[in-house]
Amino acid sequence: MAEILSKNNYQEFESFVSQSPFGSFYQSTRWPLVKNNWEHEIVVSRDENNKIVGGALILIQKIPGFKSSFFYSPRGPVCDLTNKNILSDLISEINILAKKYNAYLYKIDPDVFISDKNFIDLAKSLNFSHFTGGENFETIQSRFNYRLYINNRSIDELLASFHSKTRYNIRVAQKHGVEIKICDKSYLDDFIKIMKTTGERDGFNVRPKDYFVRMLDALGPHVRLYMAFYQDKPIAGAITTNYAKKTCYVYGASDNENRNVMPNYLMQFEMIKWAVQTGCYVYDFQGVSGNITDTSNPLYGLYRFKKGFNGELDELAGEFDLVYKPVTNKLINFVIDTKEYFSSLNKKLKSKSKNK
Repeated sequence: MAEILSKNNYQEFESFVSQSPFGSFYQSTRWPLVKNNWEHEIVVSRDENNKIVGGALILIQKIPGFKSSFFYSPRGPVCDLTNKNILSDLISEINILAKKYNAYLYKIDPDVFISDKNFIDLAKSLNFSHFTGGENFETIQSRFNYRLYINNRSIDELLASFHSKTRYNIRVAQKHGVEIKICDKSYLDDFIKIMKTTGERDGFNVRPKDYFVRMLDALGPHVRLYMAFYQDKPIAGAITTNYAKKTCYVYGASDNENRNVMPNYLMQFEMIKWAVQTGCYVYDFQGVSGNITDTSNPLYGLYRFKKGFNGELDELAGEFDLVYKPVTNKLINFVIDTKEYFSSLNKKLKSKSKNK
C-alpha cells in the first residue's frame, strides 16, 4: 500500500534510498535542503510486511499566476521500475497528492536506458507521455551519460585500462607537482571564480555561492569539493557526490591558465579513487552529447576528455510527463518558451553591441 510519508519517518526513506540499487542523491531527503525554494513530499509503497519497496521524493514548485504546481521527481521513482504493482501503487498516491497541490504536471526522469522497452511501455500504460529529447542537453537531467563501471577492479587495474594519452596526462600533472586536495567551504570563492571563467569559456550560467554552500552542508559526507593546485594556486575544481554506491561528477571548473599541466586528468583520477575506496559500482562522469561523431560539435571535446577513461556511453530514456491539466500545461509551456526566446534574443543583441 502507498502512503504520503510523514516527516517523522523520513529517516526510514533515507535508509531505503541510500541502500537501493535504484537510489540517487537527487532522491535523498537531503536534496530538498539544497532546493530550498521548492516544497516537497515523499510517497512510498510498502509490502505486506510494512517494508518500503518503492518511493518518490517529489519536488513541488508553485507557478505564480496560475494557482497551480509543478511536480518533479529527479531520477525517481526509486523502485524496480518494471514492477507494475509497485509503480502503479506509487502513481495512484501521487495522483491524490497532485489534487492537494493542484498540480498540472508530474515529471520523472528515472535512470533507465532507452532500450528498456518494458518500463517505457509501463509508463505509457500509466498515462505518461515520453520525451526523449535531442542529442545534447535538452532535458533537465543529462540523457547521455559517460560512465566508468568499476566491476570490482582495483585502482591500478582501472588506471591500466585508461587510454594511453589519459595515463600520460595524469603523469604530466603528477610530474608538474599538481596537488589535488579535498577542501572545505572556505575554498568555494576560489571554485566559483574558476567556474565563472569556465562558464564564460563554454557558454553556461554559474549557480550562486549559496547554492554550493547548501549542497555541501546538506549532502555532508556524501559530497566533496576537490580542488587542484599548481604552485599553491587553485587552477581547477569539482563537486562530486558519493551516494547509493554511485560516485557522480556533478560540477567541474578549470582556469584558462596552466591547462598544460593537466589538472583535470589527475583530479578525475583522485575522484575515481574515492569511488573504488567506498565500494561504488560506477563512477558517473555525467552528461555528454549524444552526437559523438561530429568533431565540430562544441560539446565534442567534453566527450573526448571523458572517453579517455575508457568507460561506456549510456543513453537514457529521457523524461516522462503525467499531465493533469492539459490547457494549463500548454499555457505554461508557451510562457516559458516565450521567455526563453526573448532571453536568447537579448543575449544576441548584447553580443552584437559588444562587437561594434
